[in-house]
Amino acid sequence: MKKFLFGCFQKTDFIFWGVSVLFILLSFFLFDRSNIVSLTASLIGVTSLIYCAKGNPLGQALMIVFSGVYGIISYGYSYYGEMITYLGMTAPMALISLISWVRNPYKGNRAQVKVKRLNGKELLFALPLTLAVTVLFYFILKAFSTENLWMSTVSVATSFFAVYLTLRRSPYFALAYAANDVVLIFLWGMAAFKQLSYLSVVICFITFLLNDLYGFFSWKKMQALQNSGASE
Repeated sequence: MKKFLFGCFQKTDFIFWGVSVLFILLSFFLFDRSNIVSLTASLIGVTSLIYCAKGNPLGQALMIVFSGVYGIISYGYSYYGEMITYLGMTAPMALISLISWVRNPYKGNRAQVKVKRLNGKELLFALPLTLAVTVLFYFILKAFSTENLWMSTVSVATSFFAVYLTLRRSPYFALAYAANDVVLIFLWGMAAFKQLSYLSVVICFITFLLNDLYGFFSWKKMQALQNSGASE
C-alpha cells in the first residue's frame, strides 16, 4: 500500500506538489480565509493532478471527489456550466477512467498505468463527438441562464476532450486539461472582479495549469520509458 501511495513519486514530484500546496494556502489566507469548501477542493485537486501526472489510478479517484466539491463551489456562483460539467461529465468519466487505469497497469505495476498511443481514426471520432457535446451543452447552459455563457461553453469543450483522452490513456489529456485551466482562470477571474475571495480560486487554477503542463511532460517521459521496456 505504501508503495502504491508514495512509491511512484520522486523528489521533484514532492517538491512540485509541496510548492503548489503552499501557493494555495497562501492565496486562501490572503484573499479568502472563510471558504473552507474552496480550500478543500483546491487541495484535493492539486493532489489528484500529481498522482495523475505519474499515471497512478489514485489520481482519478481523487478527481471524482474534487468534481463533487467543485460542483458545489460552481453552484454558489451560478456557474451552472461548471457544475453540470463536473458533476454530470467529469466525475462519471473519472470513474470510468479509474476502471480503465486499474485494468491496464504497466507490467503489473498498479501504481503506473500503461500509456496508449492514439491513432488518427480515434482522433477523428473524438473531435466531432466533442463538438456535438459542446453544442448540446450550450443550449442546456443557456436554458439555465449560466453566467458568462460562451466561456462556460468553451470550458465544456475542453473538459470533455480532456476526460476522453484521459479515458484513452493518452499523454495529451494533460494538455487538454491545461487548455481548460486557462479558460477557468478567465472565468473565475471575472468572478473575482465582483468578489475578491474568488481570487483564491483563480490562483488554484493557475497551480492546476502548471501541474497539468508538468503532467504532460511526465507522461511523455513515462511513455518513452515504457516503449523502451523500462520503468521509472
